[in-house]
Amino acid sequence: MDFAVFLQEHEYIDFSSTLIIEKAKQLFNQINTDVEKAKIAFEYVRDEIPHSFDIGAKIITAKASNVLKYQTGICHAKANLLAALLRTQGIPAGMCFQHITLADDDSLGYCVHCFNAIYVDNHWIKVDARGNTNGKNAQFSLDKPILAFPNRQNYNEFFWPGIYANPHKDTMKMLDNATCIQDILDNIPDYVDQIPDITY
Repeated sequence: MDFAVFLQEHEYIDFSSTLIIEKAKQLFNQINTDVEKAKIAFEYVRDEIPHSFDIGAKIITAKASNVLKYQTGICHAKANLLAALLRTQGIPAGMCFQHITLADDDSLGYCVHCFNAIYVDNHWIKVDARGNTNGKNAQFSLDKPILAFPNRQNYNEFFWPGIYANPHKDTMKMLDNATCIQDILDNIPDYVDQIPDITY
């Protein structure tokens, strides 16, 4: 399997940023295994970078270095940061997408939710660094994924199949144009039309 595309720098996964490099040095100091690095990076992004909705963030981020600089982002932005941190270590990291309700029910419609896939321990694992607020319980697992949002049968919730090397283009464009949380709520995409790099 060719992992090169999952290690490349990207406009929004800007791991050559001094901020990203310095944070990686801090997080991974004296940590040797890829599994340990993946767990540390995941827990850092999940726990230490608040989701923009949870804190009513005034600044909207998309690029990994800005997520780190301003210490906030929505799921897509946080996934960019996690991928950037891991790619500095030569650990393949990509994106997965999920169709979920924007509110607790479908009253506000649906959105594309993003979480990460990481290649460690000779296989892909899936982790969701969105942030464990309001009863969410996403965890690092080398086996069955423990994600933030289970798909609910009574709503049209599902996973888009496959692993993507790059962020969701339409969501990145939306974040670049957004000036506040309400802009995200009003304009977040609810469909993925990109082709996955790996069918998994």
